[in-house]
Amino acid sequence: MTARHGEKARAGVITTPHGEIATPAFIPVGTKATVKAVLPETMADLGAQALLANAYHLYLQPGHDLVDEAGGLGAFMNWPGPTYTDSGGFQVMSLGAGFKKVLSSEFAGGATARTSTGEDDAVADGKERLAHVDDDGVTFRSFINGDIHRFTPEVSLQIQHGLGADIMFAFDELTTLMNSRPYQERALERTRLWAERCLAEHARLTAERSAKPYQQLWGVIQGAQYEDLRRKASRDLGAMSVEGWEFDGFGIGGALEKENLGTIVGWVTEELPDQKPRHLLGISEVDDLFTAVAAGADTFDCVSPSRVARNSAVYTRSGRVNLTGSRYKRQFAPIDETCDCYTCTHYTAAYIHHLFRAKEMLSATLCTIHNERFVVRLVDEIRASLIAGDFDALREERTGAYYGEVR
Repeated sequence: MTARHGEKARAGVITTPHGEIATPAFIPVGTKATVKAVLPETMADLGAQALLANAYHLYLQPGHDLVDEAGGLGAFMNWPGPTYTDSGGFQVMSLGAGFKKVLSSEFAGGATARTSTGEDDAVADGKERLAHVDDDGVTFRSFINGDIHRFTPEVSLQIQHGLGADIMFAFDELTTLMNSRPYQERALERTRLWAERCLAEHARLTAERSAKPYQQLWGVIQGAQYEDLRRKASRDLGAMSVEGWEFDGFGIGGALEKENLGTIVGWVTEELPDQKPRHLLGISEVDDLFTAVAAGADTFDCVSPSRVARNSAVYTRSGRVNLTGSRYKRQFAPIDETCDCYTCTHYTAAYIHHLFRAKEMLSATLCTIHNERFVVRLVDEIRASLIAGDFDALREERTGAYYGEVR
């Protein structure tokens, strides 16, 4: 810990075999061992301290055994810094139910999902259920070719140890905001039992692979929108010990209502061990980052900066804009005059507008560089403000400029 602000916000340092991560930190997502359209070297140049890859996708292709043989995720993708892998639980559930990346916003927005046997078996409209949960694990069909696969806590840990990331997450059951309270309770207990199995398998694999660098295992806190369940999960996993092995940190997962994000994260951080890091899965919006830091979260990941960039949406100091709009056809100036990224210091918005209109691949590269730098830089500024003691002033300035009102 290097600084504190208010009741929960803090800055610190996470130490891994491949380097340190100064927190708060945004961890860009390289789902299939690549941030789409951008070189790993470019991600380092724009200030990314670590990258997060997806265990589910890398298990399906090219296979964790191949990545292990290559020397681990970092060596495979030519990334020298720290790496994270998620457990695959989110993808097994969200892709298995057809919700893909809109799981949280779909439910938070109040949309009603089509269900096959009731609200606890929700499936996206027009989709069939490709994942089935039981107390031992999850059976699912590959979204690539329909082959049947089986994930258990042990299998998830075997995959992640093979991938060799510095920080891994325990296998958990993802629920939605549409699931009933009784189902949330059952899923929470299932996740707790799976967490114990993850710790046991982690101990076994660490001993078996003692020649490899140590990989941290972080537990995942679920509980949806229920305070008692979130607090219970935090206490359970925070105090969990299996043959002397404890979690090295914690992820805060599940579908969250945006308006309650800070409250829910606050419940969790109040219960978790203070000295261990907390990662909030899946956020990158300006107001969410400030809210989460104020509530005690340390690191964050999200696919949104790269995903929206490929569709011509870019972040600026005064809000998000779409570069295909006619107003940018003759804007012979950077996307954002205040941005120091490679794109803004070398190219004009007019040129990138042309690239999108001409359907040139370079458009995705340049906009992804800009968006990732925007979020990485913002969180760097948040960290500096915690150390300097002016977090509240930065929050007022940046959210006010971005949204037209302070958030």
